[in-house]
Amino acid sequence: MDPFVFNTTHQIVFKPGASAMLGTLAGARLGRIVLLVTDRGIRKLGLCEPALESLKATGVEVAVFDAVEPDPSLSIVMSAVEFARQRGATGVIGMGGGSSLDVAKLVALLCGSNEDLNDAWGVGNARGPRLPLVLVPTTAGTGSEVTPVTIITVSGDEKRGVSSPILLPDMAILDADLTLGLPPFITAATGIDAMVHAIEAFASKNANNNPISKMLARYALRLLGANLRHAVDEGSDRSARGAMLLGSMLAGQAFANSPVAAVHALAYPIGGTFHIPHGLSNALVLPHVLRFNATVAAGSYAQIAADPFPDLAAIKDDSERCAAFIDRLAELAVDVGLPTKLRDVGIREEDLGGLARDAMKQTRLLVNNPRDVTEIDALSIYQAAW
Repeated sequence: MDPFVFNTTHQIVFKPGASAMLGTLAGARLGRIVLLVTDRGIRKLGLCEPALESLKATGVEVAVFDAVEPDPSLSIVMSAVEFARQRGATGVIGMGGGSSLDVAKLVALLCGSNEDLNDAWGVGNARGPRLPLVLVPTTAGTGSEVTPVTIITVSGDEKRGVSSPILLPDMAILDADLTLGLPPFITAATGIDAMVHAIEAFASKNANNNPISKMLARYALRLLGANLRHAVDEGSDRSARGAMLLGSMLAGQAFANSPVAAVHALAYPIGGTFHIPHGLSNALVLPHVLRFNATVAAGSYAQIAADPFPDLAAIKDDSERCAAFIDRLAELAVDVGLPTKLRDVGIREEDLGGLARDAMKQTRLLVNNPRDVTEIDALSIYQAAW
């Protein structure tokens, strides 16, 4: 067995209604003045209010920064940092989707260490320390509450990331009640995103691919495959919502230690250039990347095929089971109401060359892919997806 390192969030609380107990669960570790990072949509829905009331009941002073936007910009991050510094924040809470959680991570880092963000970009460059940090996801997809990565748009369509175990929070709170009102489309897109995390983590060529990540990826796929359709169709089902939230978190733990690959590498330019939600961007290219990889990864895909789709266990040949697995993933996207072609989201055929060039910049992801991807390969995959 090859050596590996496995890092994850220090404490995970899985309980419906847990966000309304935030003061009791985390108030002491966050300190006297807490910054809550979220977006205006979450604030307007009132999802923050039980947490705010709980914190205030334990004597914690809370300041709310609710200006986070999808694909958050560097200016948003720095505004949040300045807001936190002005109020003397002693701890940070991120509540919302992946964007809010990513911003909260950087606020905790920059306010805790006063380091220059330009020195922190990349893998392992953040020095820390950071402020105490609690993350509360309101979607079941990104797994950001258990990953050491934050992605920010620095200028135009350019995205940069900070990756360091320092960014892993002190606590993640998984409260299924926060996801009960999630619209079907967002439920579907984020759910497929979580499945991609598990699939790519399991098959990753990264040297740190490890038995723990593989185990978590498989259990995540079982939960996600069994509950995604129901969560989309019956959004008020707390059991299905909880299973999706847990599956997303397990997939997050898996890919945080066995990183994702070409599906994400080809999805990022779609999101960055055309502002397509990240989960949908992944879904659009997923079957086509897996078919490309199947020449070398059929065995890996065959191993996990029956986890989300139990009936595929009856297929004994690896190549046939792999092909059926990919077809079922494509069918799942249709079943949950997602667009399946790049043309369906406004991408023109003449845009594909630029997407392929941009995808090749995602070297930190492409090195993990089971099969090497050239620019010509990327273009072919986009053409198949178009």
